[in-house]
Parts: sequence; structure tokens; C-alpha cells
Amino acid sequence: MTTKKEDSLVKVFGGTPWEAELVKGLLESNEILSMLKDDTLSSVTSPYAGFGGVMEVLVNEDDYELAKKILDERDAKG
Repeated sequence: MTTKKEDSLVKVFGGTPWEAELVKGLLESNEILSMLKDDTLSSVTSPYAGFGGVMEVLVNEDDYELAKKILDERDAKG
């Protein structure tokens, strides 16, 4: 059984919240686990957190190259 290091997250994309959600969905449809990181205040301290700020998509370091390739192919098509 193979295990991945899940504590080595790297940024693969940064953009608006809706763009980040689309990128996350694209990566996960290609079996790459990802998570979103919002640079604004926590929604606990601000009910408007995430509106208009930059959101990052993070992947495991081991998946970075494949994730970048998928995103580059998407950009080339579009």
C-alpha cells in the first residue's frame, strides 16, 4: 500500500473564488486531491470572507507536476 505525504502542500493556482472552485473540480476529476486556501479573514470572523479575494488551490507536492500539466493543457485549449 502506498501512502502520500499530505503535509507538503504547494500552490498550483491562484485566482477568484469561482475560478479556484473550477480548477479544484478539474483536478479532482483527474484524481488529484486538492484543497482551497482563502487569503482573507476566516468566515468565523468575517461573514464576507472569500468575496473578491484571492483563493489558492493547493495540491500535494507529489502531484504538483501532473496538476500543472493538466492546467497548462486547459489553458492551451482556451
